[in-house]
Amino acid sequence: MIRCLRWVVIGASRDRAKYGNRAVQAYLRAGWTVYPVSPREQDIESLRCYASILDLPGPVDRATLYVPPAVGLTLIEDIARKGVRELYLNPGANSPELVAKACEHGLAPLLRCSIIN
Repeated sequence: MIRCLRWVVIGASRDRAKYGNRAVQAYLRAGWTVYPVSPREQDIESLRCYASILDLPGPVDRATLYVPPAVGLTLIEDIARKGVRELYLNPGANSPELVAKACEHGLAPLLRCSIIN
C-alpha cells in the first residue's frame, strides 16, 4: 500500500463545520501534505489555497472531492491531467455520470468518505 504523502481537498472550505475543512484538518493531523483547492479562498487552515488542481506544485497522491456532482463533472479532466493516483468521491459528491466520466479519463474513483478511510 502506498503511504499517502500529498492530499488535495477539492472544495475545501474555511468553515470548520463543513467536511471540506474537516478533511484538511484530518490530513494535517495525520502528518500529510495538504493542498486545499477552492477558487473562492486565498488560504484555509493557514495553508495556501489553490484555485485549480492544475495550479498545484508537483505530483498528487490522492484527491478528495467535496463539491456537488455537477461541479465535479467540470473538474474530472483536470484531475486526470494532474495524474492523481486515487480519487475519492465523498457522499453527496458522487453521481453515476461523474463516476462514468472519471472512468472514461482513466480514474477508478473510490465511492466513500475519505476522512474515515
